[in-house]
Amino acid sequence: MTTAIAVDELTKDYGRRRALDRLTLAVPAGEVYGFLGPNGAGKTTTLRILLDLLRPTSGRATVLGLDVQRDALPLHRRIAYVPGDVALWPQLTGGQAIDVLLALHGRSDQKRREELVEAFQLDPTVRCRAYSTGNRQKVALVAAFAAEADVLILDEPTSGLDPLMEAVFRRHLVAARDEGRTVLLSSHILGEVETTCDRVGIIRAGRLVETGTLDELRHLSEYTVDAEVGHPPELGGIAGVSDLVVAPANGGYRVRCRVRPEATADLLAALARAGVRTLSSRPPTLEELFLRYYDAAETP
Repeated sequence: MTTAIAVDELTKDYGRRRALDRLTLAVPAGEVYGFLGPNGAGKTTTLRILLDLLRPTSGRATVLGLDVQRDALPLHRRIAYVPGDVALWPQLTGGQAIDVLLALHGRSDQKRREELVEAFQLDPTVRCRAYSTGNRQKVALVAAFAAEADVLILDEPTSGLDPLMEAVFRRHLVAARDEGRTVLLSSHILGEVETTCDRVGIIRAGRLVETGTLDELRHLSEYTVDAEVGHPPELGGIAGVSDLVVAPANGGYRVRCRVRPEATADLLAALARAGVRTLSSRPPTLEELFLRYYDAAETP
């Protein structure tokens, strides 16, 4: 599979503070890649280096096989960027701002532009200085999705959007991927990442803590199990079972615990011996995965 975005040993220092610490990641073409991490983790710094808005202290980054510094001009025609706080020309209308942004790419789909304006419920006749934060985001999103860009770099793109517009955004994001575009999505909205991204990368202190598909990350993590049994279960000695809670309920016992995948068979056998009545399990949510990996990274 062709790699659309490649970051190799990328380091960025601001004086004594290191924002990126030999960051390495790869995003295959045609994939939506979720870039996760709290404020200050290095997400925005990475995206700005990819756009040649910042220069790294060391390391190299390429997009579509082109060096982001040496080939910045041709690359910018193939990349659409949406920041988390969009600034527009105050004297222009929203429609004029969209047209200016599309002209920077040299390629655009006017039919799609009109469809996107309608989908995002944007009034393009209003001057940008009168727009709310959410409407300024809509202008940038319409321009990004309407441009015939091969790569979309989105940094908190739904900031200021209401839930209905967030759903519209997700729908067009999936459509962009289905068209073969590559998307690098930085977002604090974990549900957004969970429903749209093919893979996720978790960054902490400028380093990638973990990367993979949600299924791959979940396989390495614990499932939550809820059960009702008729007799007191003997679960304390099972390696891989944690956060065990057993309480009387309905003439038997209610059991809740976390279990690692390799301990599932032993747990099920112990619950069967205790006379299991009901049983359910669920994989960790992306939020739980994020917090677990981040907490693990904090531990020396």
